[in-house]
Amino acid sequence: MERTLTNYIRALRLAGAGVSTTEAIDAARTLELVGYGDRERLKLSLAPVLAKSQEETALHERLFDLYFASAPIAPPSPETDQDSGEGEQDQDASGSEGSEQGDTNPSDGGDGEMDLLSLAQSGDGSRMAMAMAKAGALADVDQIRFATQVPYFVQRMLEELGLAKLNADLLAALDDRTPEGQARAQTLIEARSTLMRAARAHAEARFEVFGRSASDSFMNEVMQERALGALSKADMERIKPLIAKMAKKLAAKHARRKKVRNRGQLNLRKTLRANAGNDGVPFDVIWNTKRKDKPKIIAVCDVSGSVARYVRFLLLVLYALKEKVADLETFAFSNQLVDVGQDLDSLPFDTAMEKIVAEVGNGSTDYGSAFQALGGQYDSLIDKRTTVLILGDGRNNQGDPGMGAFQDIAAKAKRVIWLCPEHPASWGSGDSCLLQYKPFCASLTYCSTIMDLEQALDDVLMAYG
Repeated sequence: MERTLTNYIRALRLAGAGVSTTEAIDAARTLELVGYGDRERLKLSLAPVLAKSQEETALHERLFDLYFASAPIAPPSPETDQDSGEGEQDQDASGSEGSEQGDTNPSDGGDGEMDLLSLAQSGDGSRMAMAMAKAGALADVDQIRFATQVPYFVQRMLEELGLAKLNADLLAALDDRTPEGQARAQTLIEARSTLMRAARAHAEARFEVFGRSASDSFMNEVMQERALGALSKADMERIKPLIAKMAKKLAAKHARRKKVRNRGQLNLRKTLRANAGNDGVPFDVIWNTKRKDKPKIIAVCDVSGSVARYVRFLLLVLYALKEKVADLETFAFSNQLVDVGQDLDSLPFDTAMEKIVAEVGNGSTDYGSAFQALGGQYDSLIDKRTTVLILGDGRNNQGDPGMGAFQDIAAKAKRVIWLCPEHPASWGSGDSCLLQYKPFCASLTYCSTIMDLEQALDDVLMAYG
């Protein structure tokens, strides 16, 4: 019973649930009270003990059903099976006992094949499950981490079941050209197929419990470090939950910072005034406070050429942060600056991005025209609370970079942050104007991965703390 619960808690931890030692002890006490008799009751009883958030509750509900559906409550331990096999002297008795209990230990000698044949032909799901649980324990199948390891663990399980003897007899039956030999061979082939399907089903079920989350975590780490330009459309389905999680983490981090009061300096004037009715006794102490601006971001995105692939991810993060950054204006340009905020607010994100790229991204890139429009037509949006966030490679096709308009924007805004998907070694080369813009930017950084985007937005929000 303890091993079953311990393995389940290990599965929760592998999936990302933070189950502490104290909570594991509480779960063991809960199990003593509830038992395994009513699994739905056990599931409901363990939920408040092992899950501390909605995400962990959903994880518990999913893994509980998978875990207890894929394994018996107490599969026989390898040590017990070995001791039992060594203590049995009579092979016929051993075979009979194995037939009753589902014992398919390869040490059963000549009766091992008959045990496997009987197991495959029995149609007894419980007996098959016990046999696969024992073979899985011997093969250490709970260490599975990737779906590609399923065939390896299936082979290991079949070896532990003693399939080698059945295979040898199958070869002998195939060599026997008589009708009886061919019939026996067909029977053995069907039995082997049945065992292989059961072993695969068990290994796949254990992967869902112990390996799926570890595999997903590994792939998420790969996605976070992969260049955004190298991601395919198929990767977007994996990226979206990552970005949602990133946005939630950033929002939580900076929400906590808002709650921290400045208690470093006493405001003597306000303290004396507040306590004038107390004969000057400072019952109410007033501390100096620093005014904190609410985040206000104007995103200006180059959607021409290859840069458009990076824009998609930046806007996806920004719109995932909508609760934190309510004051958000979004512009896209190639040769003309266009306000695209309404499309992003009213349409599904993927549909809006396709429309923006199709309608705005076909012109020749003109940064000078975009900055002149932002500093002229949309000048009223920029104030000392505004962070102007620019995503682009700064390549202007030898046109006017609009330095005067850009300097005015930088002087009026809180600060200008420029994210460039092009490697710093290429800045200023060819038609790149980045080095001309750089002195007026609070930050000009190379941004090529999801982690780079997270760091950049963290820095933006930090300025409002």
